[in-house]
Amino acid sequence: MGAIPGSVETDQQPPMTVPLRHFVVGLGFLLGGVLVGLGLAVDAVPGLGTLAHVHLLLAGWICVTIMGAMTQFVPVWSGLTLHSRRLANLQLVLVVIGLVGFVTGLVLGSTGWLIPFGGLMLAGFWTFVYNIARTLATVESYDVTERHFLLALGFFAALTVLGFLLAVGFTRPLFTGGFVSRTNVVGTHATLAVFGAVLTTVYGALYQLGTMFTQTELHGIDEYLRPVEEVGHPAGVVLLALGRLVDAVFVARVGAALVLAAALAVGTILARRLYEMQVDWTPMHTRYAVAAPGLLAWALITAPAWLRAPTAPAHRLGAPGAVHLLVLGAVGFVVLGTLYHIVPFIIWVHRYSDLLGLEEVPMIDDLYDDRLAVADAALLVTGLVALVAAEWLRLPATIQGIGGVLVSIGVLVFGTNMLLVIHEHSPHSVGRILLGALDPRREPTPAEEVSAGESSR
Repeated sequence: MGAIPGSVETDQQPPMTVPLRHFVVGLGFLLGGVLVGLGLAVDAVPGLGTLAHVHLLLAGWICVTIMGAMTQFVPVWSGLTLHSRRLANLQLVLVVIGLVGFVTGLVLGSTGWLIPFGGLMLAGFWTFVYNIARTLATVESYDVTERHFLLALGFFAALTVLGFLLAVGFTRPLFTGGFVSRTNVVGTHATLAVFGAVLTTVYGALYQLGTMFTQTELHGIDEYLRPVEEVGHPAGVVLLALGRLVDAVFVARVGAALVLAAALAVGTILARRLYEMQVDWTPMHTRYAVAAPGLLAWALITAPAWLRAPTAPAHRLGAPGAVHLLVLGAVGFVVLGTLYHIVPFIIWVHRYSDLLGLEEVPMIDDLYDDRLAVADAALLVTGLVALVAAEWLRLPATIQGIGGVLVSIGVLVFGTNMLLVIHEHSPHSVGRILLGALDPRREPTPAEEVSAGESSR
């Protein structure tokens, strides 16, 4: 399978450097997050290392990747023109500078830095929200994916405000003696981030990707499961977040039940799409095949803890022992699998699509190295199993360390594979993608050559 599906408008996409820049930067944050996680395992990270680890992975890797993916595929899927390419570039600069400074402040214990750098992150994410919302505003009738993306944008806007207030709260008494405690605000922030912004985006994308790249359609029980997720998930996220904010256990319990039901519905739908798949198996499908049972297992393991104590800080992302199933097993493997198609897809369209019928060109799935794909899948799955087993069965810390090392190596192999795709097939170098016009080694574009020639006359 390597052809471009006919239902997308590839002529509507932004320049390839815009989304690829997000993906490459996201890979850098992923590697940084994994390394900080290893440092935490051996007690080698000072300051607020756990918060730095979480922000590198969620705000850095997953959210930056989501920003790049929406910037690329909202125009492609919806047949629209991106509202502003300049804002798409600006959002990344603001988030990167803000997050790097924020994480540095956490590690060094310099909480005063968190306010200005947190403000930059807030500005960056709101720039992203505004740009995509303005793009989607021209849609006449929203489909299921577009509705999910709009909801996710709302969650992004809310969670970043709470995140900034939490950053201010490190040095200002915002949550002392007030109506809500800092612990409650942290729980609400985490809920809106992971289950609101991230999972809502993932679910919305899977309605497109899960059918498009298996060449199947929703039918039978899928038609009953979809409204369980489409209505239940956003309502559940709002109720769970609100219940955690004001410590209303019953409200949070209702929200938790809805979020869990939605996760079971999406996991089942994805598993059915993979079972009925009509195309050849690819690394994308392999990673989705991990994500589906990972999401189902997380929901089943988490259900007793959430229904018993949904507001407990220990249960923010699920039951003890289930967090890695959600963050790495479900969300992580969906993101990794999607990148195995998105990165080659973007490069293929810009490098080879115009050559079809004129000369022999590779297919999309020919651009990456199959052996590296198999290697990183084996490493990541084995590492995930070790991490989940160590956490769930309370095994010695050595097992968790081994799992972390395996995941780290898997991330390095995955990143190497993606960078090789860019290096060998992209019309632009990695430096050009990252730095754009600031790359000192880049070649001038034809427009710049014309401009230079006119100015010399």
